[in-house]
Amino acid sequence: MKALEIKNLTKIYDNNLVALDDISFEVEQGDFYALLGPNGAGKSTMIGIISSLVNKSSGKVNILGLDIDTHHSEAKKRIGVVGQEVNFNQFETVHNILLHQAGFFGMPFSEIKKNCEFYLKRLNLWDKRNEQGRNLSGGMKRRLMVAKALVNNPDLLILDEPTAGVDTELRKSLWEFLIEINKKGTTIILTTHYLEEAERLCKNISIIDRGKIVRNSDMNSFLREIEIETFVFELKEKTSKNLSSENFDIKKIDDGTFSVQANKGTNLNSIFDFFDQEGIEILSMRNETNRLEELYLKLTNNDH
Repeated sequence: MKALEIKNLTKIYDNNLVALDDISFEVEQGDFYALLGPNGAGKSTMIGIISSLVNKSSGKVNILGLDIDTHHSEAKKRIGVVGQEVNFNQFETVHNILLHQAGFFGMPFSEIKKNCEFYLKRLNLWDKRNEQGRNLSGGMKRRLMVAKALVNNPDLLILDEPTAGVDTELRKSLWEFLIEINKKGTTIILTTHYLEEAERLCKNISIIDRGKIVRNSDMNSFLREIEIETFVFELKEKTSKNLSSENFDIKKIDDGTFSVQANKGTNLNSIFDFFDQEGIEILSMRNETNRLEELYLKLTNNDH
């Protein structure tokens, strides 16, 4: 049984805008799945359909084997969604926001209480449980949105730009939390504009552009298609030399740093040999290629 099955899904709005054009893909249970695409590509429409907020024009959507048309209520109980916008009562306390959300699912009060405490503590919100939602910082509101989506222990969690606008420290802590719950069995679908986030977290990926799936692959196979890699070399001693090579593109960043762009599969020893022949000793090297972003732009011909 798949966590999510989408078959021939189409959405045409009243103004004849085709938001989704006959798309199909599947997400296995336990997967951490990236759904990427530029603004207006159809990601939010798809999430709206899965979560029953948007009516589809045609096609099939199954959640854990449940058709969202014929088993609407059962399917909805199996998913949690973290949208881009804050969607809780800002005048309620943090604890009550979770209590009321869990209450929609008819859970026993003992389980509701246990889940609320667990997620508030795990997402570092326990000390704020008696604060009104409006008094939380932006990062805390994002964390509360995640807790709200998980309080009913869904099998499938959908995250629509969950770390947009939050600082690096919070982003990394959310990454750790999401990896943790995924390892425990929660299937996660992530949309993000932080492409390093998808590369770091996700096992499989679909790229959507102009309402169509333009690529569906496991992440490792997808990244192996990179053609150019960028390496940055820190020198042991500064140099005034400007270097050039026929085999790769080398640029001087400053007197102590060079960047080298080389074709995929280039033997790194040849680059080190080049520096050695120039009488330059290397202190350190790092790979700075944003591999996913490069392929993403290539596939979408992104001129948005």
